[in-house]
Amino acid sequence: MTKTVAAVYTGQGLAEPLKQVFNEVLPGCRLVNLIDDSLIADVMRAGGVTPQVSGRLLGYYRSAADLGADVILNTCSSVGEVVERARGFVDVPIVKIDEAMALEAVSRYARIGVIATLPTTLAPTMALLRAQAEAAGRTLSLTEGLAAGAYDALVDGKPEEHDRRIAETAAELAASVDAIVLAQGSMARMEASLRERTGKPVLSSPRLGVLAVKRLLEAQDEIQ
Repeated sequence: MTKTVAAVYTGQGLAEPLKQVFNEVLPGCRLVNLIDDSLIADVMRAGGVTPQVSGRLLGYYRSAADLGADVILNTCSSVGEVVERARGFVDVPIVKIDEAMALEAVSRYARIGVIATLPTTLAPTMALLRAQAEAAGRTLSLTEGLAAGAYDALVDGKPEEHDRRIAETAAELAASVDAIVLAQGSMARMEASLRERTGKPVLSSPRLGVLAVKRLLEAQDEIQ
């Protein structure tokens, strides 16, 4: 039986790259995208997740369940905290795209630099890493790297400036960390170039997140 995964997005930038990852990792899967790009705008405006944003996301998770999803993938790190609350209200398992990345990072590295282009993503990602480290009993040192101006450059249609600002931030972090985590899935395309520039391991969330979905689907098959 064909499995269905519903991916919930707060913006449109990651939808096509993530579709390509699904085609590689889960080629037989039916992927349904639920996109509301007003969500991230509201989070940015408020400086964090609001009750209204939480309520709308819960509505999308329930819609995903109604359309027959076997697994729901939350693709936005800025709203990951909503998943923790929503899991008790939705019968379908919800995967946070960055959870597997965070677990791998803290299990392998003690000093981690976190790069984001939005403060609303930086703080949740660092909180997730700390939570994973605590659960694993690992000692962790985090260094934040906000690539100021990179997000605005991307919105303004200046991808080269966006990439340059991220690369500069990575170079600044490299000397003091063991590895670099990219807080936003949309930055995954820079993983290889940043690894080459910094000489450090660089982790991003899309592929690891989809692999987590794959493991969950396989576990469901075993139970059935």
